[in-house]
Amino acid sequence: MPFARGRRLWSGAVLGVCLLLAFTGVAAAEPPARPGPDGLAALAALPPKMACAELTGLRLRDVTITSATVAGTNCEVRGTIAPASTIVLRLPVQGWTQRYVQTGCGGLCGSANINYGQASGCPPVTDGTVASATTDMGHQGQNDGSWALNNPQAQIDFAYRSVHLTAETAKAIIKRFYGRSPAYSYFTGCSDGGREALMEAQRYPDDFDGIAAGAPANNMAVQNTFHHAWNVVANLDGDGRYILLAGKLPLIHQAVLNACDGLDGLRDGQLDDPRRCDFDPSTLVCGAGQDPATCLSAAEAAVVRRLHDGAVDEHGNRLEPEIAHEWGSELDWTLFVPAAQGQPVASESFALSYLRYLAAPNAQNPDYQLSDLKFTVDSFWKTVRSSSYLAAMDPDLGAFQRAGGKLLLWHGWSDQHISPQSTLAYWDATRKAMGGAKVDSFARLYLFPGMAHCGGGDGPNTTDVLTPVMAWVESGKQPDRIVAANATRTRPVYPYPTVARYDGTGSIDDAANFVPYTPGKEPGPGYEWVGQRLYSSGYQTWCEAIDGKLVCHR
Repeated sequence: MPFARGRRLWSGAVLGVCLLLAFTGVAAAEPPARPGPDGLAALAALPPKMACAELTGLRLRDVTITSATVAGTNCEVRGTIAPASTIVLRLPVQGWTQRYVQTGCGGLCGSANINYGQASGCPPVTDGTVASATTDMGHQGQNDGSWALNNPQAQIDFAYRSVHLTAETAKAIIKRFYGRSPAYSYFTGCSDGGREALMEAQRYPDDFDGIAAGAPANNMAVQNTFHHAWNVVANLDGDGRYILLAGKLPLIHQAVLNACDGLDGLRDGQLDDPRRCDFDPSTLVCGAGQDPATCLSAAEAAVVRRLHDGAVDEHGNRLEPEIAHEWGSELDWTLFVPAAQGQPVASESFALSYLRYLAAPNAQNPDYQLSDLKFTVDSFWKTVRSSSYLAAMDPDLGAFQRAGGKLLLWHGWSDQHISPQSTLAYWDATRKAMGGAKVDSFARLYLFPGMAHCGGGDGPNTTDVLTPVMAWVESGKQPDRIVAANATRTRPVYPYPTVARYDGTGSIDDAANFVPYTPGKEPGPGYEWVGQRLYSSGYQTWCEAIDGKLVCHR
């Protein structure tokens, strides 16, 4: 049975190892008991070997521990990894079950707060027996990108360094505090936390035994430039005024449901696979004498189409994967569709933060405006090449797979921030690079109908993505259905491409009344777009801060 990183197997050879350890004075780890029904190993709860406050005197290279205090049932440790990465650890003082969980950080980060997100329902998390940590990724407070100005080391720390060093530092502190290293180490994160998760699997495959990566912003150089900028400029007229306002979004959403809700055999207010929906916004264009509140102008309908389809140049070349916003997600388009003229939208902030400070790391421009971004193929390549160090798009996860790592990718179909097509494109690229059978041996993808960005939305939007990863790592129990819930409904979600189908009996709001169904053919678009080749092992770069500049190489 696998136990620790390296997947040691317990066999008759253990006797000789234990005897050797006994004579050398090193404590031997006890083999774990048989896993429970949930697939989690029955690991002994270990007490600390030292007082919480004593951790402030711990000496680790490039690490300063600033405080260690008991807060409730945890020893909360705060510190800094040089030069400026804040870390926070939470160490159980009443019994640690030998698991380490590192959580990701969202947006452009800047604050170190342990947030389990869709892993909050995991039993070792809820019972408080896991050791946890997170980092602010090398800067504090500013989530607008300005922290990167003339600070190449902060850019590297945000890209990949801080998360990796936090894993190494946390494990070292755990070993000192409990006298033993974690039996299993896990990472869970969503949005940029999902990018961090994939970055770990790609660049540091030995850091974690299992990873849950949600709605990953792994294609950040496109996501935070052309995608979010298009959300804004696609809705502006020649005078710079918004064409579509948020008051029309419920009307559009209801029309989508009227057209497509029954395609999965059940009218339940959610689209199980929005790619099957062929909604035409022009059907909402006002007829003669029709009340404008009940329909769209031709210009508004054109905006809806542009927002759904995604960024293109004047020749129709796709500057992001097709379908930027899935049908059924319209109620959450308030992220980029304002309620009134003059109201700022979040998408503009996301794009400007990146374009001003990260898109050209050695030629930053705090005065950059969205009007400066050209939606051309030439502009596309200039933008994505200069910030490839932030990408987590390498589809070859062979090193992670060979180390025995397990990956659970997940995304909400109604995500208004990051298109699920981005994750599907990465999944497709990974299977092409490694082969479907090999990918299936260590990875699963889950797509949650009606779920918005990392949660929320009209569909069941709360779930537990970490326990299936733990069970797969600790006992080999392969993930199957995951149940998601909201206030009124539970639904099963199966590994892609399998979907849930109502069995015809009982409440449609009870997950027990659904069975798996695998379509014979996957619907929807392919993944042919200008940046398709970014999903390769040759795109990512490693960087150094030299003489105040970011110097990168493959």
